[in-house]
Formats: sequence, C-alpha cells, structure tokens
Amino acid sequence: MVTTADKTNPVISLKDVSIRYDTSDRWIGDQIDLDIYPGETVLLLGPSGCGKSTVMLALAGLIPNSVEADLRGQVLCAGIDTKHIDAGQLAAKVGIVFQDPDAQIVTGSLLDEVCFGLENLLVPVDEIETRALTALRRMGLANSREEALRAPTELSGGGRQRLAIACALALDPPVLVLDEPTANLDPVASAEFYAALTTLKDASRAIVLIEHELDDALQLADRVVVLDGNGTIIHDGTPAEVLGMHARELSERGIWLPTATRIGLRLGLDADPERVLPLTVSELAQALDAVEAPEGTIAPTTDPGRSHDQALAEQNVAIDVHAAGVRIGGVNVLHDVDLRIRSGEFLAIAGVNGAGKSTLTRAIAGLVPLSSGSIVLAGTSIAELDTRQIGDRIGYVFQNPEHQFLARTVRDELAYGLRVRRRCKHEIGDRVDRMLGRFDLARYADVNPFLLSHGEKRRLSVATALIAEPTILILDEPTFGQDQARAREIVSMICELNVAGITIIMITHDLQLLADHAHRVALLSQGHLLQVGATGEVLCDARLFERAGLRPPPVRRTALALAEERPEWHSVYRTGQIREITP
Repeated sequence: MVTTADKTNPVISLKDVSIRYDTSDRWIGDQIDLDIYPGETVLLLGPSGCGKSTVMLALAGLIPNSVEADLRGQVLCAGIDTKHIDAGQLAAKVGIVFQDPDAQIVTGSLLDEVCFGLENLLVPVDEIETRALTALRRMGLANSREEALRAPTELSGGGRQRLAIACALALDPPVLVLDEPTANLDPVASAEFYAALTTLKDASRAIVLIEHELDDALQLADRVVVLDGNGTIIHDGTPAEVLGMHARELSERGIWLPTATRIGLRLGLDADPERVLPLTVSELAQALDAVEAPEGTIAPTTDPGRSHDQALAEQNVAIDVHAAGVRIGGVNVLHDVDLRIRSGEFLAIAGVNGAGKSTLTRAIAGLVPLSSGSIVLAGTSIAELDTRQIGDRIGYVFQNPEHQFLARTVRDELAYGLRVRRRCKHEIGDRVDRMLGRFDLARYADVNPFLLSHGEKRRLSVATALIAEPTILILDEPTFGQDQARAREIVSMICELNVAGITIIMITHDLQLLADHAHRVALLSQGHLLQVGATGEVLCDARLFERAGLRPPPVRRTALALAEERPEWHSVYRTGQIREITP
C-alpha cells in the first residue's frame, strides 16, 4: 500500500546530523541529511550497531534531551528544533513504540495505560477518556469501557504491542516511530500487528519503521533508507529502487532482505544488472516465468532430522522430561510434558507467544520448580543438583540479555562465570580475549553492558553462556535484534558447537532458522506438547501448524505459493533445498 506524500513541508528534518554518546569517542552518522514527509512510511535499514535506534531517538527529540549524547547539526520535528524543547513536549508530535512493549507498560488496565500520556500532557479531563477509548477501539483492543478495564497482562505479545501503539495514537502525533516492533512476537502476532498498523496509514501521518523481518513490513513501506556501518545514509528510494536494485550489496553488508529477494539472489536472478529483483512472491513467480531456470533448481528432498534419527538413537539421553508440569501464580502453565533429548541433538522449540516455551526450558535449567513430574539430566534428577552443578552442565541465554548482566564492563561480564568457578587468571584472560574477538566485542571491552546496542547485548549474552563450555546450551531467541551477517555468525557458531557434541535447545520465532538447522522440532500450544518430530515432518504438516496457531516458515510459504504452477516446489521448506546459482 503506497500513500501519496506531501513533499512540500517535511514533518521531520535532519540537517548535517552526527551523534556521539557520552560513553564513546565514535560519532554516528556523517552529517546525515534526511527529510520525512506526511503520508510516508519510511523503512530504516542497516547492520546491527550502525545507529538506527540512535537516529530514531534523535528524530524523536530524546537525543539530546533525555539521552546523554552530543548532537551536531539540527533536528526539526514539526518545525520545532528539538534542542530547544523538552522531550516530553514532543510526545504529542512523535509517538514511539519500542521493541519490548512490556518496557512501556506502567499501569494496571488498558484504559489507564492510554490515559496516562494524555494526563501528562494536561489534555482537558473531558477529552481524555474519549480519546483513549477511540485509540483502543482503532487498534482492536476494546469496543467498550468494560473491555478497556482489562489488565495488559491478559493480552498476547502482539496485543501489548498494539496497546503501545494505542498509547501513541491517543496523542494524535503526526509522526509514529517503531523500533523493531515485532522482534518479540511470534509470526502470527507479527502479521496481526502489521495488519493493525496498515489501518493507520494516511496522508497526514508519517511512519518511521526499523525492522529486520521485511515480508510484512514491505506491505507498508513507500521508501527505504539504508545506513552503512557508520550510520551514514548510502541508499534512499522506493523499495524496488533500493532492495530490488542493490540486493546483493545489501546482503553482503549484512542487511536482511525479503524472502522472495533472497530466493531471487540464490537463483542468480541478478545476473542481468538491469533486472529489478522480486520483493514479493508474485514478483518472484513472474521473474521465474521470464527466465529459463537450469535443471535441478530444487535439490532432492532430504530432512536433516531424519538423517540424524539413527545416529541420535545411539546416543545417551541428555535430558529426560517426564510428565512435567509447572504452576505459576496459581495457574498451570505447563501440562504433563514428556520429552527426551539426546546428547548432541539440535532441538528447536516453537509455538506462539505464551505457549510455554520459555517455561519448559527454564524448568530444564532448574530456574523454575516443577509442580509435577520430573526432569533428569544425564541420569541425575535436577532435584538432586544444586544451582552450580546445573550451571556447569547447562548454559542459558535469556531472551532479554539485560536479565543476565551482572558486571560493570563487557570484559568483567565475560569473566564473571569463570571467576566464580575459580579458574586461574591466565585461563580467564585467554578465554575472555577469544570471546571478545569471536563476537566482535573487543572495542567494547571496557564499556558497561547496558550501554551496548540491542544486537551487541545479544552477542554478549551468547558469549557469556558459551565461555564456561557447557555440555548443553539453551538459547531463547539467540538471533533477536541481529542483522543478517551477525545472525549467520551466531547460527554458524551454534551449529559448530553442535557438531562438536554440544546439545542445543533453541527457542525461536524465526521458523526459517529452525527449518534450516534443527534436527527436530517440539511444538507447544497452551502449555501442552503438541508434537515432537523430525523438522521437515513437523514444518510440512499444515494441520499441525494450524492447531499450533503458527504460520509456516517464509521459504515454505513462498514455495507453497509457487507450487501452484511449479509442482517441484511443493516439498520445499529449507533454504538449502534451493540450489545456489552463481550469476
């Protein structure tokens, strides 16, 4: 959907902007010039750590008013110089929705949450509730005052993200800024979120969107702006002009692309430099019609999970979960789960938000107690192991990296686990240096972990879990917030560890990641284990996925659409099934 924008008066204008945080000597952006107009939806892309979120904070006026940073140049928001106005006063001009909706929720009901911002801006009392209810209704959260009195905790992850938008919408801002709003959402919640966002697109409001998952986001985007690793604008144009014409360059820079574009690159459709690569499934189908694909484009179907079945059957059981139940706050959140995980296995756990994925893995790691059943690690019940003994066997990477940071510097954070295990000073220094280099964190060695970007925090959290060399590694959304290059590096490292014998248990909403790498998939729904089986068998079972409330992985969805005219695509679900052709 493309809205004609008024290109006469920008609602946001950045002139010669560069930004430097007080904790760093590095300037982000080389005199950025960027105008954003009413009616535009601008997709802001770039590699992890390039400064996308920093630019967003600047255009919203939070830099330099709320965040300690130096700002060179000028940022005009609705004609107001952000250096000369309080950030709170700009709330009526720029609405912001961050990655984690729970970090923005401060009250006990939907109505109070939306009213909160209006009250702070001293909106007349007789208008507040009316505007709040209108915003909730528009986002599909409440059709009556009674429904608006529900607690935010009753909403799904996607619902809470829509609540964050309702809070911004109630202020009726001319600019809406969204920083990876679907990063914590399952695929269905993500699709629902973008469906709701589509209703907000009109000629009077500009939307600025930072996002990695582009398939749904591209339905909204009129314009794509790309930053390089230093935060400098290198491309600015329509999605076709930027993504369709520069896909290979962007991929090499580590920037995510739409699924159809990635497949187009894999098939060498950019051999003709004049061809615009497809952005959607329909465009991919048209592109395939226009070229003569070589024989054997689709590789014979092989399921990594099935090929590992016999080998894994001969391995010892690393984790035996029997009739496991977990009760939290008087509510049963996990019900009679039976699951055997063998040494050396790569098991992915999937399900919608609230399905019980994190509860199951935290129970395995001894972080939440069982209300029924048992969990046995390599023949020993976790009930007989203390925290240190479990920690020596299992490394855990949390979904929110901040939840596991304990030290004041990145170096000390990496060293902490080894110090409490009383490793020698030389070994600690050697391992820490290796991890700093391996995860590209050496330049941040003396920086506070909480001051890192979202992507850098994620890399640090993975590194801290790996440094103690556990035999079992549990990862909750390990590629969350990463660009394509960093995600590939992390996944490649996880696969190397798995090949070396480490048992991998991974929770992820990135179903393509599990499709491409997991041996088996455990599918959860409402705390119940629906199915566990070889990856291909689970992912290609349409009825099972429907029961779980999930969408198939992007490559699978694309393949099914193409299979209507090209039967050879019918069994495709993994990227590796599409032969890579060098243009």
